[in-house]
Amino acid sequence: MERGLLWLPLLGLFFWLAWAGWNEYQKVEAYQGWATQFDKAKYDIYAVLGQKGSQVTWGKPSRDKPIELKTFSLNEVQEIRLLVNDRPVTGENLPRKGTTALEFCLTNAEDSIKVPFTEIALAAKWKDYLIEQWQKARSREDPRIS
Repeated sequence: MERGLLWLPLLGLFFWLAWAGWNEYQKVEAYQGWATQFDKAKYDIYAVLGQKGSQVTWGKPSRDKPIELKTFSLNEVQEIRLLVNDRPVTGENLPRKGTTALEFCLTNAEDSIKVPFTEIALAAKWKDYLIEQWQKARSREDPRIS
């Protein structure tokens, strides 16, 4: 009987892990349907991000579809920064650990938009990609910018 009582928490842990895996699978499936409308998209446990042309949409993943979606134009962006532990990071030597986000400083707003990432290297790649797209959008808007 004592052995049965010792196995009961393990059985509970197994069911919780199975539920957590199923829940995450449902989020990924919902994301895949949502991401088809974008040129480039990313999913992680903190946020979903999609970019089509100069429009960037981000929100939180959920089992049905991404929620709390917000959209902004790259034409409204003044600066794109990579933040690690709420501090801007530049250059090749990226920290290995820390809370990571891309910050979009908008020209006509006091607040900035912070999109969280789980991996610093992935956030750095997205920053480089979005800066390239941002510069293209600005050059289309004003041909003198190159």
